Amino acid sequence: MSVVLATAGYDHKIRFWEAPSGINSKTLRAGAPVNCLEITPNKQFIAAGCNPHIRLFEVNDTNTDPVLTLEGHTGSVTSIGFQKDVRYLFSSSEDKTVKIFDLRGQHASCSFDCKAPVNSVVHHPTRPELISGDQNGIVRVWDIGTLKCINELAPDAHSNSNLLPYSSFPYFGQRASIQSVDISEDGKTCIAANNHAYVFMWDPSDSTNNDIALLTKFRSHPTGTYLLKAKISPDSRQLVTCSSDRSARIYDISRRHASSSSSAPPKLLQSLNHHQKWVWDCAFSADSSYLVTASSDQTARLFNLRSGEVVRQYTGHQSAVTCVALNDSSC
Repeated sequence: MSVVLATAGYDHKIRFWEAPSGINSKTLRAGAPVNCLEITPNKQFIAAGCNPHIRLFEVNDTNTDPVLTLEGHTGSVTSIGFQKDVRYLFSSSEDKTVKIFDLRGQHASCSFDCKAPVNSVVHHPTRPELISGDQNGIVRVWDIGTLKCINELAPDAHSNSNLLPYSSFPYFGQRASIQSVDISEDGKTCIAANNHAYVFMWDPSDSTNNDIALLTKFRSHPTGTYLLKAKISPDSRQLVTCSSDRSARIYDISRRHASSSSSAPPKLLQSLNHHQKWVWDCAFSADSSYLVTASSDQTARLFNLRSGEVVRQYTGHQSAVTCVALNDSSC
């Protein structure tokens, strides 16, 4: 299968779509509301994060039962991903942990205590590290080899400092929950986005004595709206943010468009306003030219990012569509 596109949500179903036609080609029963989806790089498996289990299905098998159910989380699974060679799966959960499963069995091979419900986790593209963002507003970097936290950051939208402070610094007040973390494929741009729609961007490869300088911080959606997801495109040049304001916004984060001020916010390229309710999730095509969005309006939409137009709408879910996964890579 050259293109694997799937959506899932509160109706407990995972639907596979023929991307060009919009035809629902296969439907799987997840057995619970699905919070997150991920397709393996080799397109063999799809993983669905539920509460509290993670279920793996064969993409091209006629058998609709899961081939493996991963156990160990005690709360809702919020984020999942695969190591690029599919040697293991990593996940985050509202049970305050990040876990790694080596896929040879049902149970986690290791667990990291994040001390707060975790909304998002990503894998560094070249290092054995995981980056997590939690509901206490903390970003942590975990070394998979030593099983230790090697950095803790506390992004603060109201700080005038150009450094990301350590979470151990004194703070009086309520930090906003980190909804999404992501890192570019080239490893030079990392983002953390909080639920108040502030995005913090830094270069993880540019640090001195563990001091991490912000490239920029900016509000991605209007005051009073919630940010639900933020992702960097495969070409490392665009950032998409999804929001309760029913839009997905595309920002130019390529360095060649940076102004003389290093803290200048990135340019808003376009706002995709075609959904009728909250936009929960999104997925880029491999060439970064297309974007699929998932919404509470029970649909997913495929956008051409060159024109900003809707190419296809995917309709069939009976409840909110909360997650989408796309793999159209040639490898």
